[in-house]
Amino acid sequence: MSIFGKSGGYRKLNSFAFATVIQLGTWRFCEKFLNRTNDPCGRQFDQMTQAARSGRSNIIEGSEHAATSKETEMRLTDAAKASLGELHGDFEMWLLKLRQPPWKRASPEAQAVFNVELDTPAFTDDIPHDSAVYLLEQAKKFSPWLNSDDSITVANAMFILITRAIGALNHQIEAQGEAFKEEGGFREKLTAIRVEARAKQEDAPVCPVCGKPMTQRKSARGAFWGCTGYPECKGIRPVNP
Repeated sequence: MSIFGKSGGYRKLNSFAFATVIQLGTWRFCEKFLNRTNDPCGRQFDQMTQAARSGRSNIIEGSEHAATSKETEMRLTDAAKASLGELHGDFEMWLLKLRQPPWKRASPEAQAVFNVELDTPAFTDDIPHDSAVYLLEQAKKFSPWLNSDDSITVANAMFILITRAIGALNHQIEAQGEAFKEEGGFREKLTAIRVEARAKQEDAPVCPVCGKPMTQRKSARGAFWGCTGYPECKGIRPVNP
């Protein structure tokens, strides 16, 4: 059993690609459409760009923590979703301020953004370079909307992009929860490894059910060999007198 799980695979996640496009799009939106009249103290600029940064950064940090803490990975993935949810609200308010509802989901304008598919990343050993090229190519797919001079068009496209990113993060959290249920967390792995090591030191027999090493346990009826895979495996053997 390996102590550490997989980590650092965020560059291949759709959520990360969306979050990157969203951060680039948020910078462009704030630089182009926020000014001293509608954002005199620069607070809206700061809050929106920080929410976009937090969404992307928490995906990275959660992925890097996956090796030693599934709980932290899930918590940070949820934090990424929350940050993007905050940004989603900001773009919604921009549209409401202009007395514009978001595009109807079934409208041709909205469907055009929803239907843009991300490419499947294919990286060589030069992952940072290849990842940057890939992300710029994905951002280019949304440039007809995000590079528009009309703030309503940009805000609507960003609203949809964030919706798609949050959807990807929801699936990601569900998958992380299933992995945690099946594999356990870092602490559980450490415990299992310690139990197996102790069983080997005891010159223990193997479990008749699953073949894992066994360890001595005690009950009201006396000592017995129990499977180190308990509670998933309940195999036992008697201890020879």
